[in-house]
Amino acid sequence: MDVSSRHQVIKRLQAELPRGAPFDLAILNQFGVSPQLAAHYVDAGWLVRLAQGVYAYPNDDFSVYGALLFLQKRGLGLHVGGKSALAWQGVRHNLGSGEALVLWGDSRFSMPAWFNERFPARYVHARLFDWPDDALAQKTLTTPPGMPEGLLVAAAERAVLELLYDAGVKQSLEEARNLFDGLRSPRKDVIGRLLACCTSVKTVRLFLTWARETKVVDVDALLAQYAVRTGSTKRWMSQLNDGTVLSLRPHG
Repeated sequence: MDVSSRHQVIKRLQAELPRGAPFDLAILNQFGVSPQLAAHYVDAGWLVRLAQGVYAYPNDDFSVYGALLFLQKRGLGLHVGGKSALAWQGVRHNLGSGEALVLWGDSRFSMPAWFNERFPARYVHARLFDWPDDALAQKTLTTPPGMPEGLLVAAAERAVLELLYDAGVKQSLEEARNLFDGLRSPRKDVIGRLLACCTSVKTVRLFLTWARETKVVDVDALLAQYAVRTGSTKRWMSQLNDGTVLSLRPHG
């Protein structure tokens, strides 16, 4: 390809591919940019290489939204979860601006260095739910108002269970409780179905315990309607990372 043609291709790319997010070779290929031509554009300063096969425009201060949308297109069930998902939906407790973003996904995955350098994040991979079907999994992912279309964030009912899974491990029990206290009017059918397929006894019992104390839901009615997995009839006990002993009854 001669100089004039290469210039026309980069002009078209800049005109039709907006700034605000990284892009990969599959996207570049749609504009007629081969790996070799992409390398030429990097050498010429038209593009910057973030990682193998991942590019951006120079000086493009893309947002966390654009970066997440790019990664979510690669599958993995990647979504904003737990504490971060609650914060993005207005449930906050002394949220620090420098706190790591909490992300969840379906598979083991190392967040790219280019992402963590810009947006410090903690990725959680755990089989927290034994999904009965894909519908519930999709129903409990949402895009909060004011955020880009397609950005996946755990709905409050799912996010609070992700938070409780982390409680006492990566998340302090005290802060988890403070955040739980900020939960308002969870959808009974959604939280019931999520609890019914939740694989973590600690998570289920902690939700039931705190829900009884805060009366955020009618626990007895919930247990009467849904086959919630509470494990054995014995107390569930565990020593947390901070030395606290957590003792939970089967039904809260």
